[in-house]
Amino acid sequence: MSSSSPTIDRLRTHDLELGVTEALQRHVSRHVVKAKPVSQRKLNFEHARPRWLRECMAEATGVFFYVFPGIASIAAFTLNGTSPLGVTAFGSLFQIGCAFALGIAFAIITCAPVSGGHFNPAITVCFALWQGFPVRKVPHYIFSQVFGAFIAGLLVMGMYWTQIQEMKSTLLEKGMPLVANGAPASILCSFPNPDQTNLGYVFMTEFFVDSFIGIVIWACVDPANPFVAPAGAPFVIGLAYAAMVWGFAGITISTNLARDLGTRIVAAIFFGKEAFTYMNYSPIAILVNIPATIFATAYYEFLMRDSLMVITKGHAVHEAGEEGLMRHLTNTGTLEDKDK
Repeated sequence: MSSSSPTIDRLRTHDLELGVTEALQRHVSRHVVKAKPVSQRKLNFEHARPRWLRECMAEATGVFFYVFPGIASIAAFTLNGTSPLGVTAFGSLFQIGCAFALGIAFAIITCAPVSGGHFNPAITVCFALWQGFPVRKVPHYIFSQVFGAFIAGLLVMGMYWTQIQEMKSTLLEKGMPLVANGAPASILCSFPNPDQTNLGYVFMTEFFVDSFIGIVIWACVDPANPFVAPAGAPFVIGLAYAAMVWGFAGITISTNLARDLGTRIVAAIFFGKEAFTYMNYSPIAILVNIPATIFATAYYEFLMRDSLMVITKGHAVHEAGEEGLMRHLTNTGTLEDKDK
């Protein structure tokens, strides 16, 4: 067998095999075995895929990636102590916040290169409003996002089915509700505490929590922001969400129309229409996210955005081209200030 045979090449001990090690090849001196050449058949297949389908599936997958670990963590917290084996060590608000934060980071890392990484109908609406995202794509994105949360809810219900049924039987024997904060339905979507009868208070909590997250997201996607590197943005956005969970989950927050509506539909399937009617809360959980995020992004756009900085960094151009930019710099005295 020739010494140049691929089989022999793969026996060299200083080689790195295909896999995660490919991400390290710029930082090590050892050789990474070359990947299999891309076939024309594969290129033809990928070219034939509709772009809208790729984008919709990426949005659905991204929402699934963050809702799935998040509500699974809520399940562990809600079912804490109900195991017949007496297992009581699982679940906390800190764990739930971390699960959502890491899920959001993984969603952005995995799916954002395909669809842009909205994963929230309110963010999709704001991109269409402020950044020129095509309005015709908005309904497709929102449907995909809700669908991703719906599938996540179904899977968590299936995986925790035995434990949920056990809790359900216990509550029914005691005459306690299945739809309430801390009840099985709350694994899937949020419900207010019994003492939160003032829906105006609940509305304001949701509004400002969502606004906080919206401003952080808009800061992270601002190319003029020197403090957030592209590689760090997924984790910053995830931590913003986690911070709100740690601070306000105890007084009921939803934070995302798709995450809430998709899983609330699952809750209605398994626990009845009360999932939508309980304390008249569902309109707040589902709808407040959009005006709150519009408010947050408008705040950033009108008071904090520096579009000239974005242009000078090469991330955007003046609508009238270089001539329009020079005219603006002259009219505002920016060029004279630089000369001084």
